[in-house]
Amino acid sequence: MPSTPTAEAILAGNRRALAKAITLVESRRSDDREAAQALLSDILPHTGNSIRIGITGVPGVGKSTFIECFGQALTRAGHRVAVLAVDPSSPIAGGSILGDKTRMEHLSREPNAFIRPSPAGDALGGVALKTRESLLLCEAAGFDVILVETVGVGQSEHLVAGMVDFFLVLMLPGGGDELQGIKKGILELADAIVINKADGASALLAKTTQQHYAGAMSLLRHRPDWTPEVLTCSALHGEGVDTVWQMILRFREALSSNAAITEKRAEQNLAWLSQLINELLLRDLRSHRAVAAALPDVEREVRNSTLSPLQGAQKILALSRA
Repeated sequence: MPSTPTAEAILAGNRRALAKAITLVESRRSDDREAAQALLSDILPHTGNSIRIGITGVPGVGKSTFIECFGQALTRAGHRVAVLAVDPSSPIAGGSILGDKTRMEHLSREPNAFIRPSPAGDALGGVALKTRESLLLCEAAGFDVILVETVGVGQSEHLVAGMVDFFLVLMLPGGGDELQGIKKGILELADAIVINKADGASALLAKTTQQHYAGAMSLLRHRPDWTPEVLTCSALHGEGVDTVWQMILRFREALSSNAAITEKRAEQNLAWLSQLINELLLRDLRSHRAVAAALPDVEREVRNSTLSPLQGAQKILALSRA
């Protein structure tokens, strides 16, 4: 990297410095990791002043259209909006298209908006490993609303819910059959469900779907300080998006009154600590000289079924402790 971005530049709202800082924390080079940790330590006291919103939904639900419409409504209201959009990586080639700015063409032109696509890589559930660090950097740069878009419905819900204040699930009209295929755990994670594409011939169907999800949500156990709401909107026509924001403001007010958001973020930090310990242990294990030398042979034995996976793992761990 030609030059390391400074905390002063990020705190001043320098967009180029912010983009370079996110690239720095995503780097796997050891010298970049050290520089990234030093930078994060400098900006950490200036974080935590945004509302963090996770957005997910089934493929084709219109996440990008919703985020663009939602983001533009927020910037018009004077907010500074950062979008951290995670692109799925190819399991074969390993690459990502990173085309979120083209999918949010109008929002990407807004001076008070910042869109950063990041490859999911081999991260479980389609959430980039460094999304949390990127979120903190955006907060330090003065963005007061952070939107984290996931790849789609799956393991990513649990990971995103573990780093945001408010978790929003987008659904399509026609929830009768779809409701049967939605995992109970996803509905339990949701702070709200929004039925998108509630326009034209689908408007009436969206209302019916809203009633279905409202009934399903009422049967689940949720946090005592907030009852999840089910709304409808048409992001394409900009209808109902302001209502979604007003709901999120009610959520923040309800949880801020009893310091629930502060406690939630503290718990998220502990979960982040656990994740980082696992990540660092795995990195150190793979860089161990004896392990690196023996791993190809162990993998070959496991592949040929001459060694069980458990025996292989125990052998590797024994070498790391020698």
